[in-house]
Amino acid sequence: MNIIEIKNLHYTYPGYDSETLKGVSLEIEKGSFVAVLGHNGSGKSTLAKHLNAILLPTEGQVLVNGIDTADEDKLLEIRRTVGMVFQNPDNQIVANVVEEDVAFAPENLGVPSEEIRHRVDNALKQVDMYEFRMHAPHLLSGGQKQRVAIAGVIAMEPQVVVLDEPTAMLDPRGRREVIETVTRLCREKGITVVLITHHMNECVGADRVVVMSNGRVIADGAPEVVFSRVELMREEGLTVPATTELLYELNKKGFSLDLNALTVEKCAEEIAEKLG
Repeated sequence: MNIIEIKNLHYTYPGYDSETLKGVSLEIEKGSFVAVLGHNGSGKSTLAKHLNAILLPTEGQVLVNGIDTADEDKLLEIRRTVGMVFQNPDNQIVANVVEEDVAFAPENLGVPSEEIRHRVDNALKQVDMYEFRMHAPHLLSGGQKQRVAIAGVIAMEPQVVVLDEPTAMLDPRGRREVIETVTRLCREKGITVVLITHHMNECVGADRVVVMSNGRVIADGAPEVVFSRVELMREEGLTVPATTELLYELNKKGFSLDLNALTVEKCAEEIAEKLG
């Protein structure tokens, strides 16, 4: 079942002549983990903002659970269904105590107090931040702040979480914390995850990778299939995971290795088997 359907989506920012999105069509299955990859200016963040009606199509249609995002009367329902996490967690934190920050969105939705308490505790536990519930957000690390921002979205109980380059301002440890958190939300809680990123390694655990360039989708498939197209990725100024790069370079030396071996373990097995 598709929870989001994007049909021939075009978008031009006001005051600009050229389109940022040029006929994008995608279907996102409920409960899946989809990574959208592309260099700066590819249109991936503009696409993300269409998924909960921050932006509306210039042409085409975006459907969330069958609801057209252009339907103003359904805007609240759309944003309850699709939650957004942005690049800078400091821009999303609005309170001086972690649990108060997580409670902010459900309070604005008119959720009863007892239900808010339950949602806040549950959301913080899901991102492994419950023990920090009485802390001041500004004293947390970047990765911890982003996990609090994710908890704030989870407390709204969305069916979809869209993360627009959530690790761009984080160190490697913070990036790992955030990716492990959203992967667990998808796998254990069934929340649909759409991750916008330009970090290849963040896509390895996704069900699907969509590569964008110049406002269009140029590749779409399982990570091992997309990353095996090494020349295409290089043409777009994108790298591939180190494992794929190693196998690719070995193949240039005359070997015949399967580029689909993304993880270190599978890569080592592939090399060991072929070298016998």
